[in-house]
Amino acid sequence: MTAREFRSIALSLPQAIEAAHMGHPDFRVAGRIFATLGYPGRGVGTVMLTPEQQELFVRAQPAVFTPVKGGWGRAGATHVRLRAAAKGAVREAMIMAWSNRAPKRLRRDANMTD
Repeated sequence: MTAREFRSIALSLPQAIEAAHMGHPDFRVAGRIFATLGYPGRGVGTVMLTPEQQELFVRAQPAVFTPVKGGWGRAGATHVRLRAAAKGAVREAMIMAWSNRAPKRLRRDANMTD
């Protein structure tokens, strides 16, 4: 997967926009960041999962998904190694991250409820 593909998946989600945070692109819904790109370096994306979701992805694909170091990682922030990632797995993680941050009404209207 490329950075362009990661960006495309993020922006395909309802009301997702691209902005910037600390010098790298981020993706937001209703003002809340659900993914970032290029931090801590090129070839890395980050999705904001719950700790339980993170555990599932890390266990299933440890070469692709790794917890962010420190408190952010313990809260569910998860790095994605783009070069090793399949689009389907990233899309699944991205939808979860978007759902974690999107308002309930938007999730319902987009038919992406829990």
